[in-house]
Amino acid sequence: MRSRVWGGTAAVVLGGLLAAGCGGGEKKNAADGRTGKSAAGAYPVSVTDCRGARTTFSDAPKGIVTSNASSLELLLRLGAGDKVIGTGFPPGKGTLPGGLDAQGQKVKVLSRNVIPKEKLLGSGADVYVDTFASMGGMSGGGGMGDVPTEEEFTAAGIKHLYLKSTACAAQGKKPVRDLSAVEADITSLGAVTGTSAKAKELVAGMKEKVGAVQKAVGGTAAGKRPTYFFFDYDAGTKQPTVVCNRQVANAVITLAGARNAFADCEGDNKQVGWEDVIAKNPDWIQLGVRDRGSEAANKKAFDEAQKWLETNPATKGLKAVEEGHFLRIGSEPTTIAGVQNAETVEKIARTLYPGKVG
Repeated sequence: MRSRVWGGTAAVVLGGLLAAGCGGGEKKNAADGRTGKSAAGAYPVSVTDCRGARTTFSDAPKGIVTSNASSLELLLRLGAGDKVIGTGFPPGKGTLPGGLDAQGQKVKVLSRNVIPKEKLLGSGADVYVDTFASMGGMSGGGGMGDVPTEEEFTAAGIKHLYLKSTACAAQGKKPVRDLSAVEADITSLGAVTGTSAKAKELVAGMKEKVGAVQKAVGGTAAGKRPTYFFFDYDAGTKQPTVVCNRQVANAVITLAGARNAFADCEGDNKQVGWEDVIAKNPDWIQLGVRDRGSEAANKKAFDEAQKWLETNPATKGLKAVEEGHFLRIGSEPTTIAGVQNAETVEKIARTLYPGKVG
């Protein structure tokens, strides 16, 4: 299986960790007209991590390493891809949207998985954008392999920049019901890389899409909103992995006018039993398939996921299955924070509320 953001078995482990959003104010910059870049940027720029630790940038980074394709995609969208000198968990060919795919394939792959400590520290980067950290592992370790300590990053001249809601998703204090954290991360990365004009444009586009959906269906009473189950087919079928209320998918589902069937689950992701899904008996099921790199391969995967639900004794009697209420929307733009979250809100709402959403 090729995953847009990860590869191999680590995709399942890391799936619940990814949801971008980083604090820090946007600086006013003058656009130079090239892919939305700012002319010189307004520095110094400071950003904070989940614990409030502040990192200050006196000028634009010269070499960035990204921990995976999620942060790489954000930088490519901002027009800062020329600053990226390496990545871990690279995007599979054909899995990044539009012209970003060719750009992403040119980035040096430092590892197909977590970047080894020595390779990361010796990469020549001055910034490492990290979308993997959890609060328990922000000082190194935490189940993410041999992670450099903050002292080692400093000694190597690398500023360690966390995407805040990536690092904080599982430990969030309250359910995630909007995309403000994603938008804040885009704003912060824009400020750090001197692409604030493009960041502002991306955030405005997201707000416009979500705002239109909210105008159309946002007033729907909770009791009249359909229940919605994200079926993470690629995470395994023996025991389903569900998205809980701290995961960005909870925000996507909520903004689309639906009720996440597992919104009562505290955290980001959790394994449950099929009896729990049966008890929820959702109105709609999204076939959570990770991007295979081509339309034909994706269709095959969606077909397989749907057939599994229709033939498995535990699930074939579910209301959504009997009524054919399936949504074929990719896993990544639903469960991984990014610009496409807003587009996914639109797609879900159009299906659940036909004729109401343009």
